[in-house]
Amino acid sequence: MTKLCALMRIIIFCVSVILISFSAFGRNVTVRGVVRDSLTREPIPYASVLLKGTDRGVLTDDNGRYTIVTTLPFDSVMASSLGYTTKAVGARNRGDNVQVDIDLVSTGVLLGEVIAKPRREHYSKKNNPAVAFMEKIRHTQDQNDPRRHDNYNYNKYERISLALNDYQFNDSAKRGFDKMFSFVKEYIDTSEVSGKPILNVALREKLSSVHYRKEPKGEKEFVTGLRSSGIDEMLDKQSMQTFYEDVLREVDVYDNDIVLMQTRFVSPLSRIAPDFYKFYLTDTVFVDTTRCVELTFVPRNPSTMGFTGRFYVPVGDTTMFIKRIVLRVPHDINLNFINGLVISQDYEKAPDGSRLKTKDDMILEASVVPGSGGLYGRRQTVYDSHNFDPAPDASIFKRGVAQIYAPGAEYRGQDFWEENRKAEIAQGVNGIEKMMERMRQVPLFYWTEKVVKVLVSGYVPTAKKSYFDIGPMTSLVSYNSVEGLRLRAGGMTTANLSRRWFARGYGAYGFRDHKWKYKAELEYSFRDKNYHSREFPIHSLRATQLYDLDRLGQISSVHNADNFFLSVSRLPDRQMTYHRVSKLEYILETEQHFSLEARIQQERQYSTPFMTFVNGYGENFRHYTMNSFRLQLRYAPGEKFYQLTTGRTRINFDAPEMVISHTYAPKGFMGNPFALNVTEASFFKRIWLSAFGYVDMTLKGGHVWSRTPYPGLLIPGANLSYLIIPDLFSCMNPMEFINDSYAQWDLTYWANGLILNYIPIIKRLKLREAFMFKGVWGHLSDRNKPWLNPDLYGFPEINNTQLMSDTPYMEVGVGLDNLLKVFRVDYTWRLTYRDNPGACKQGLRFTFHFSF
Repeated sequence: MTKLCALMRIIIFCVSVILISFSAFGRNVTVRGVVRDSLTREPIPYASVLLKGTDRGVLTDDNGRYTIVTTLPFDSVMASSLGYTTKAVGARNRGDNVQVDIDLVSTGVLLGEVIAKPRREHYSKKNNPAVAFMEKIRHTQDQNDPRRHDNYNYNKYERISLALNDYQFNDSAKRGFDKMFSFVKEYIDTSEVSGKPILNVALREKLSSVHYRKEPKGEKEFVTGLRSSGIDEMLDKQSMQTFYEDVLREVDVYDNDIVLMQTRFVSPLSRIAPDFYKFYLTDTVFVDTTRCVELTFVPRNPSTMGFTGRFYVPVGDTTMFIKRIVLRVPHDINLNFINGLVISQDYEKAPDGSRLKTKDDMILEASVVPGSGGLYGRRQTVYDSHNFDPAPDASIFKRGVAQIYAPGAEYRGQDFWEENRKAEIAQGVNGIEKMMERMRQVPLFYWTEKVVKVLVSGYVPTAKKSYFDIGPMTSLVSYNSVEGLRLRAGGMTTANLSRRWFARGYGAYGFRDHKWKYKAELEYSFRDKNYHSREFPIHSLRATQLYDLDRLGQISSVHNADNFFLSVSRLPDRQMTYHRVSKLEYILETEQHFSLEARIQQERQYSTPFMTFVNGYGENFRHYTMNSFRLQLRYAPGEKFYQLTTGRTRINFDAPEMVISHTYAPKGFMGNPFALNVTEASFFKRIWLSAFGYVDMTLKGGHVWSRTPYPGLLIPGANLSYLIIPDLFSCMNPMEFINDSYAQWDLTYWANGLILNYIPIIKRLKLREAFMFKGVWGHLSDRNKPWLNPDLYGFPEINNTQLMSDTPYMEVGVGLDNLLKVFRVDYTWRLTYRDNPGACKQGLRFTFHFSF
């Protein structure tokens, strides 16, 4: 199952379901909707809306929305606004709720000697003064960039809040949710965008200073205060902060691509902007006290990843300094869960002409469950104290992390925030801690929160201050051809017992092979841990004793082998041996995301009725032993991940990943019957293609330098399940190929609706395309062919192992992604070696795939 933050999207989904369950109350709205610009699809604030046939009328709010309650009959809704033609839309009074959205057509605005009429059918970028105006802004960006200086510093206050949108509380309820949570009415606020009631449920505040240095280039953020409270307290705090800051990144319109919600949008100042957007000079307006030219832009296709919005440039300013920016996502954009998003940025001009950002406000409205009130999120950022002096402490640039936390930053009191908060905070937002304390006193909420925490972490605490957690829960029950039904129970100690000594393990039993399996692990950390041993960064010694199945040619880095969801397979899974492993590992991770792992291991492989160890002389061996040394280096600069109790999952895939490893086991060492000398390397990179999606590229290669029995050779990974597993081949059978040299590639192109967004009707489904091409070329040298070396074990007959020719194994696939917003279905074809015995030639594969 692909992970581009799959786990984090599942978290958002689970939390949202909890939240929305408290917001499904009755509404008394009769007529409501939004008035929009027909060209840009932007809401029109303060437009007049009237129910024809009545005297009932209102003005739209800042977000273009209106609500009218009436008992009088009406036949249409009429809207008007300065600069637009008046429009009436037919609507009959059909009950309690009537939704009427109205798109008004601009009449065109006189600007100097240019008359710009935004009519789609006559638009041309050639000789268009609006396009020329945009090009001047883009070409002068370096003239007012504050980072052209040798140093640049500023202070930053950021507040992220999450709320239930359009929260209607039934004060007269005598039972149900309203009765259990009657106290929440004390914490209800009003949306500054739509004027609707909202209930804040999560808050994060951060106070910091940002320091930039040109030579050698570096940028660091020193965090002096960090506060979090609310519904997401059940999750890893540091990981959630990283997730929020990645999903709700600061927007820089001068970049070619704008990264937001883990998606790339084409910037209106991109090199390809004239071909992607339509531009119009639409007005001259005052921003604060400055008269500005208003430049409007809209994507040529509203389903694609772009913005509608406006730039405001002071009249006559030859540096094309942007005073204000307003961005919105189009109504028809191929984006999941987001109903609306608006970004507003304000700038001041420094004496030397530098643009200094003073305010960045992002507001979004989202819904996971259709028909619910949904979620309201806001990121408010205020900047001040801009200067171009050297950083007060130059040593900050020597730290490997982008954010450095002052001692005690996470434990600031209320007095600190009241003194340093740079933006007013609503009472409901500031009272989230007290509200959450009262909500957790309600059994329904208390146990629901516990269940979600278990689903996310996979472990169940044994006490409020737990010394031992039980899990992972996804591996309790599974099935395979050798063990039949497999039951497993395990757990781990926590930092409440010791902050440096940790233990974890499990016991498992197979009802077909009647064998007990186990794993026991003891770890000493050279760093104090907050809760568990896998927290980043790791610097530890780890000793492990294991007896379990070894799935040859089916090992995935994405899933546990005994994951319940992999139990259903297209073929009997018999390519397994039993192995007993004793190992000692030294693990060192740095803040720069460079890691080193050194390992000493003794592994004993045991044969099974399907996987035998029979040499060319007819001798049958029950087991053999391999004592080895292993060194692995990994580097993933800029990596961001969500911390799990068993490992990590990436929050985004922007960072490249490079891994190289070498394993060495000399023949005769501590009784080794064979030698093992193998080198492997891999490289992963996501390549963004701006408006045209992105490509995930994985390259791997390896070589065995020694004569080695088949379990130690290089076996391409085969996927027997019907789930999509990215690092395994969907149509390959286990041990179908065995090599001692190989080169492997995996290219997956996510088109993000590049084709489907242009097909009428189909584009409303917001489907997305995925194209896959993966393969491996390998070679088995004479020294590792059992029929030429009788001391080696022969390949088991059930595998139908084939030698690769000069032709690589290849498979392609076409995927339909974003089905019901959560499913991806692929159809995969095998291109080569289709005549191999038992070959899988094609098939359907699927996965859950949460994405924005």
